[in-house]
Amino acid sequence: MSYTVCAIVCAAGKGTRAGFAKNKLLLKKGFTVLEKTLRAFDYPSIHEIIVTSSKENFNEISEICQAFPTARAVLGGETRLRSVKNALEEVQSDLVLIHDGARPFVTREVIENCIQSVKAYGSGICAVECRDTVAQTDGEYILTVPNRNALRQIQTPQGFFTENIRSAYRLAFEREETDFTDDSSVFARFCGKPRLCAGDSKNIKLTYPEDFEETARCGFGVDTHAFGKEQPYIVLAGVKIPSDSGLIAHSDGDVLVHAVMDALLSAAGLRDIGYYFPDSDEKWRNANSMEMLSTVLALIDEQGYAVKNISIAVQAERPRLAKYIEAMQNSLSGVLRIDPTAIGITAGTNEGLGYIGEGKGITVNAYALLKSIK
Repeated sequence: MSYTVCAIVCAAGKGTRAGFAKNKLLLKKGFTVLEKTLRAFDYPSIHEIIVTSSKENFNEISEICQAFPTARAVLGGETRLRSVKNALEEVQSDLVLIHDGARPFVTREVIENCIQSVKAYGSGICAVECRDTVAQTDGEYILTVPNRNALRQIQTPQGFFTENIRSAYRLAFEREETDFTDDSSVFARFCGKPRLCAGDSKNIKLTYPEDFEETARCGFGVDTHAFGKEQPYIVLAGVKIPSDSGLIAHSDGDVLVHAVMDALLSAAGLRDIGYYFPDSDEKWRNANSMEMLSTVLALIDEQGYAVKNISIAVQAERPRLAKYIEAMQNSLSGVLRIDPTAIGITAGTNEGLGYIGEGKGITVNAYALLKSIK
């Protein structure tokens, strides 16, 4: 049987525990935490996305939702429970996944685990094993230590058939039982035993200030292309530059962008561009390297990183590049979502030495610094 699926993304909080003056999901580091969370659910298995919002943030969250065809904002309430109840009243799909907007690193695999569990068992509660010993205390002394093997850390999304969880929420409010901390607890009280499904240790919830601290990773990339293509220009950073001949390559020969892509992939701990864009695949013949760069950016985004700055050194005897550097910076800036001043490009010759000095090719070295987007 085919089911439609809705994702409720809870975004009506205020970020009090994180110590911020505004909703932590709307903090912008290239893009907001909420945007990253919505991207995770923006694929064909999810038919509608409902984002809960406070009155204060409603216009801003509604504007963010406009970038996602299936998303819309609804007003939440003073508590998470009330916000979810409000959203559930708007759901039109057969299944609903309820997710914390502050969990931007949820993967498609985790989302699919949740969906399949609902279809098979009526509910799906993402969870991972406890790595640490957990103790019940009185605030000062340990009272009991439960068996860690029987414990799980509960995450979101949490999935249900829509009518079941909607009815459970209605009963909770009718009976004034509103001290639940998550959706599985509401389901357990009024419907039955919630079924666990596989979560992910990386699917953390951003809660405290330290969760938003930046960590940096650097990467290095280098690429070389030879002259010899019959065209009156070369392409660097998407900018066409007059030349006696073009650069030979399976794609458009943008040697600068290829070096940058390898630097970004290296910094994120991923494979090189030959793995993602093999020259044996006709799909990439004459491909626009700036579009390939956008794909790479999405890959590092999935790893929880964004670009902080790029440093590029171009070695070419010809053509002269100085007057094109600003255009190249601006071109890269738009794709990488960083200021042009965070992109350094230098151009030098090889003083007549080697294949570069003889004008046979161009080599580009690129260094990339990534920052976490937690």
